[in-house]
Amino acid sequence: MNQTIDLSVKNICKTFGNFTAVDGVSLDVEDGKFFSILGPSGCGKTTLLRMIAGFYEPTSGSLAIGGKDMANVAPNKRPVNLIFQHLALFPMMNVKENVVFGLKRRGERGKAVYRKVEEMLERVGLPGFGDRKIEQLSGGQKQRVAIARSLILNPTVLLLDEPLGALDLKLREHMKVELKKLQADVGTTFIYITHDQSEAMVMSDYVAVMNQGRFEQVDTPQNLYRNPATSFVAQFVGENNQFIGTYKKSQEQCFIETENGVNFRALPNSELQENEKAEMYIRPEAIMINPSKQSEFNRIPAKVKAILFDGGNSRLLVALHDSEKELLVSLPQNRQYDNIKVDDNIHIGWDSSSSVCFKETGVKTYEELD
Repeated sequence: MNQTIDLSVKNICKTFGNFTAVDGVSLDVEDGKFFSILGPSGCGKTTLLRMIAGFYEPTSGSLAIGGKDMANVAPNKRPVNLIFQHLALFPMMNVKENVVFGLKRRGERGKAVYRKVEEMLERVGLPGFGDRKIEQLSGGQKQRVAIARSLILNPTVLLLDEPLGALDLKLREHMKVELKKLQADVGTTFIYITHDQSEAMVMSDYVAVMNQGRFEQVDTPQNLYRNPATSFVAQFVGENNQFIGTYKKSQEQCFIETENGVNFRALPNSELQENEKAEMYIRPEAIMINPSKQSEFNRIPAKVKAILFDGGNSRLLVALHDSEKELLVSLPQNRQYDNIKVDDNIHIGWDSSSSVCFKETGVKTYEELD
């Protein structure tokens, strides 16, 4: 069965003078999906969201919502609603008055309107909250009121521009789960803008990774993490250790030869030529501590520089033997690793299938640029 496309963007561009903010972006978002656009500050994601909302006119390309072309359609005539980081709730109004505001502006009146409000508050998990003042609500409850105020107008698409950015860390973690559950319950298509990869990965059905006005990859969170299509995605999504070297082939095996002459086994890559400069990425959780001497493993000596304890996300910072190169290695929380200490000499290793290689971009890792 063909799925309804709620949002269709075709080769859309937006320029400001000589600056291109969005450069030839295309996407289709199916009905009822949670779709996130993830990228660093200045990548063009908010500009794209504002074009969808109607605040900017595209320089070129087309945009359709619910199958209808949005060219020259004013923001207030589009079947979308937009929630900003600062929720813009009316502090002088109670919850019920905030939620009903849009309906009243649309000319709806009577008891049926307030029945809609009560039904919507129940859908977002706030039954009986109608008479509460905004100042009496927690940050998470305010988020729900803002969403209820938007959803009661039955938008085809709900746009969310970094709505969790103003919350503290613990509440943000909680609201990631709550937003995902809420979107699944109400079934409205969500387009979510964020620079926080954890938000995008936890909540979304699909994620578009944006960089310098273009989409680098549009995929499920799992595929973005396991099979990054570009060097930028490998660096931006999750943590990764990077090696730069020369791509080598020997019989049926491939290697990355680093500057200090160490060869690391790598998977064959049809885009890389013999002796071409390349980048290799290995995630911290793919690296084993003191692995057995298996021939297919890259196994190298290292010294523990620091233990970064963070419960189940604990890691070791290690320096490779005879090198200044430092790597992050996941530290499993079981007793066999309790005796590891700073300055210990250990071996680390990973299977070649756990790494990915790309042509060298000449760009430093995202963390170094930020």
